Amino acid sequence: MSKRNQTKRVALCGLLLSMMLVLGWVEHMIPLNAGIPGIKLGLSNGVLVFAVYMLDVPTAYTLMVLKVVLSCAFLGNPASMMIYGFAGGLLSLTGMVLLSRVKGLHCVTVSMVGGALHNMGQVSAAMVMLSTPNLMYYMAVLMVFGLLVGLLTGVCANLVMKHMKHVHL
Repeated sequence: MSKRNQTKRVALCGLLLSMMLVLGWVEHMIPLNAGIPGIKLGLSNGVLVFAVYMLDVPTAYTLMVLKVVLSCAFLGNPASMMIYGFAGGLLSLTGMVLLSRVKGLHCVTVSMVGGALHNMGQVSAAMVMLSTPNLMYYMAVLMVFGLLVGLLTGVCANLVMKHMKHVHL
């Protein structure tokens, strides 16, 4: 890879990370009062879907790790947020990476599964940290919401990718 292409790639990753952090901050500021604690829009998931399909797997994982670490540093209690962030992020991204390799599976479906897996990872971490298996019922509710939010972010990512097919990343 030429030095010019490396510079473009670093700049693109910086922009994507910035987008993820800003979307996370905006999401943090939106008071979602659905009567279910822990529900978030997962807006930055669309950027990870983009990274999985348009970049490469190591870059997607790097973006996810940096997003979790920096979000925790900027937005709140780093220790517990980081555990939940990594539990959800690693499970979600790994599922999306594996499913993105399945021929004929649309990226919106991959994003939906990623949203559900993110919630599954976070609730599983909470079950372990709090030693309470009763959260299993709560996981079912969050997984439905994760599918819906994954649909939204997947559609957005798909629209962006359609317009960027001609750009060589």
